Amino acid sequence: MSGHSKWATSHKKKEVADAKKGAIFTKLAALITVSAREGGDDLDANFKLRLAVDKAREANMPKDNIDRAIKKGTGAGKDGANFEEITYEIIGPMGIGYIAEAVTDNKNRTVGELKAVVNKNGAQLGSTNSVAWNFRRRGIISIVGNLTDETELQLIDLGAEDIEKNDDSWQVITSPTELMTIAEKIKDLGLKVEDASLAYLSNEEVKITNPEDQEKIERLYNLIDDLDDITNVYTNASW
Repeated sequence: MSGHSKWATSHKKKEVADAKKGAIFTKLAALITVSAREGGDDLDANFKLRLAVDKAREANMPKDNIDRAIKKGTGAGKDGANFEEITYEIIGPMGIGYIAEAVTDNKNRTVGELKAVVNKNGAQLGSTNSVAWNFRRRGIISIVGNLTDETELQLIDLGAEDIEKNDDSWQVITSPTELMTIAEKIKDLGLKVEDASLAYLSNEEVKITNPEDQEKIERLYNLIDDLDDITNVYTNASW
């Protein structure tokens, strides 16, 4: 496990049942709504909305659902809601740090559900920067296929800060502002871009070797991730 976005890494891939798909669609719709509300409905001008819509399409979310979520955010829909984005910092077992991103129309509900999970699993909500100091905001582009040495040099020339192998894909790390520009240039090279996301990457990972500790840390990660209002979870634990 690494500190990468759950959209951009193959962290314990799960079989997606219909019920799970419905939960994913709900999260994606909320993300689209808040992005449209903040920056408008023009995908070319609204980088954040473009990322959210791309993720929805990758998850095979119906076009009608996407359009409805955008209208909801811009106020064109009948059921507009006051969604907002919140970032939570969590101190987990063995002092492991977690960052959880949420999109919610009810902060009290979201923090209540999150507290219930963390308190039951040897963790606690942290104050501002109690965990975030050990993370940096970056873009991650996931590329499927093999990369040659020449291709890696081309990616660096395009502005890649780092390139990492991750199971059957490659992760290209970029600055947040260059994410979509570099992703488009990578496509122009003929490479298959599986995902382009903003994420929190840990500055210093903690290697967990004890199987029992691994289970506790991963269990908490999955429980947080499964909460309806949580859109992304990151941790500095690795093994």
